[in-house]
Amino acid sequence: MKTMRCRLVSLFCLTALIVFVTCNNLKAAEPSSRPNILWITCEDMSCDLGCWGDDFAISPNIDRLAARGVRYTNAYGITGVCAVNRSCIITGCYSSSLGSQDMRSRTRLPEAVKCFSEILRGAGYYCTNQSKTDYNFSVPPNAWDACSGKAHWRGRAADQPFFAVINFTITHESQYRQSDASFFKKTARLTAEQRHGPDKTPIPPFHPDTPESRQDWSRYYDCITAMDYQVGDVLAHLEADGLADDTIVFFYSDHGVGMPGCKKWVWDAGLRVPMIVYVPERFKQYAPGAAGTATDRLVSFVDLAPTALSLVGIEPPEAMQGRPFLGKYETTPREFVFGIRDRMAERFDTVRLVRDKRFQYIRNYRPDVSWSQYVSYTEMMPTMKVWRQMAYEGKLNPVQARYFLPTKPVEELYDTATDRWQVNNLADNPKYASVLARMRAECEQRMRETGDLGLLPEYEMTIRSAGRTPWDLSRDAEKNPIARLQKAADLANNADADKLPQLIGLTQDADSAIRWWGAIGLRTHAAQDASSVSAESIEKLLDDVSPNVKVVAAETLIQLGQKEKGRALLLEMLKHPSSMIRLRAIAAFERTGDEAEDTIAAIRAAKMPGAPFPSDYLNRMTDYYPHP
Repeated sequence: MKTMRCRLVSLFCLTALIVFVTCNNLKAAEPSSRPNILWITCEDMSCDLGCWGDDFAISPNIDRLAARGVRYTNAYGITGVCAVNRSCIITGCYSSSLGSQDMRSRTRLPEAVKCFSEILRGAGYYCTNQSKTDYNFSVPPNAWDACSGKAHWRGRAADQPFFAVINFTITHESQYRQSDASFFKKTARLTAEQRHGPDKTPIPPFHPDTPESRQDWSRYYDCITAMDYQVGDVLAHLEADGLADDTIVFFYSDHGVGMPGCKKWVWDAGLRVPMIVYVPERFKQYAPGAAGTATDRLVSFVDLAPTALSLVGIEPPEAMQGRPFLGKYETTPREFVFGIRDRMAERFDTVRLVRDKRFQYIRNYRPDVSWSQYVSYTEMMPTMKVWRQMAYEGKLNPVQARYFLPTKPVEELYDTATDRWQVNNLADNPKYASVLARMRAECEQRMRETGDLGLLPEYEMTIRSAGRTPWDLSRDAEKNPIARLQKAADLANNADADKLPQLIGLTQDADSAIRWWGAIGLRTHAAQDASSVSAESIEKLLDDVSPNVKVVAAETLIQLGQKEKGRALLLEMLKHPSSMIRLRAIAAFERTGDEAEDTIAAIRAAKMPGAPFPSDYLNRMTDYYPHP
């Protein structure tokens, strides 16, 4: 019996040893059966590449990658600026659900939302980022194995699979408005034949054809060629390391071209990006098509994180709002992509959009503010300077002058098949009424489904999410009543005089965000016809507990001739603890044309050194007020 027991113990130990060794061998072998993933990204670039049919572009390395991979001709960011997009890319969630929809803001992630690189690391991947983060939230300590200008896949353990991002900044807008010496130094690899002469450079119809515009656009093309060299270097390193057959390569830009009227906006020029995916033969089951082909599948940046996980066999977490377009968990293609635009630097706005493969619908929730609000960073571009000057002098044609209209239409609709630059708004064309209705309904539904926070003033969003995260707020129907906010905004944007009683009703609502929309609507009516709004109805709002409502009421009173009352309250708001309220007060002063010495002095004193975002933008505005 004892002998039998010993034999059983020995057999058990032997079996356990075999299982242990086998499992460890499988564990060691497993990484080599999974693909590496390399993202080569650049900044501020539209689909201006040879492989996209642009004969003016010189991009041989990217063209060769496209010949081996598949081009996505309908790939879109969720907005026209970097940080908001990057917040979405790294989480697989819309920035408007995370509270990171405002340019250079600071949000907090809930436990349910992770950087997808954290999930990859948990699965054994070596994850590196070279090197931009710019997520509008603090980078979690577990997001990357290495994140710096030197981060590289070469730092991983032997046979460890990797996910690597290498980001190039040479195409960023700041590069083509620098000094001649600096520009030619940074693009020194270009031969004389590769230089794009300004005389032959194509100019979009909404920009004036001036030497400044031509030089900026020609430099943009030179920067693309310089970036193409860098892409070639990375692909050569991958080949030299013997990893080309084991690595899925993505190439894309963080949003469209960095030129004014494109970057920061959600027309195609700011939203649509070039995207190429190369899948080596070994993982051909994941390839989106044959080598050298293109797909018109709609892809959004919110889809990138779940797609990366899907390609390595990880099911995307439930919190991710994107849809995998490749890999084990690939979903059916989208019918629409959704986009947003909120505060851009020091200027507030609220825009939402949807587009399908042909039509793009834009809903301007703040039609009372111009497309051309003065953003100091954009105004550094020579093209912007001459464009604004020519607008001031009345030297622009109607297409070029549209950008400087004092207000925007509530809705825009474009047929991108016939109107590449989206200059012909079809929203009022009866022929497209059914398309407009379909797209409008989709946009409103997408906002509700994603818990969109954009109809709350930024300060209000911050206050309401205290003690939790904006993500939690986005799912709180009481504190973020999207359907009610949509109706209030629709009413505020309605110019019909018979809506005034309803707007006054909004200003008496228990929810301060609803009251704010009511106040905006009254201000819009007052701007159109001062006699249509009574000063008494506005004066009641000066005692509102919401500083956002107070600022709007004060500006409206000034429009109605009650200058001293309105001005006194705006001066008070310049001392508010929040930089967001101070920014709104300065914008109100600007719209009323107040350039008095004591006003300027008070605005200069409103600076908040060292304060949280967006204090930097506040400080810029305090420095340049009134803008040139």
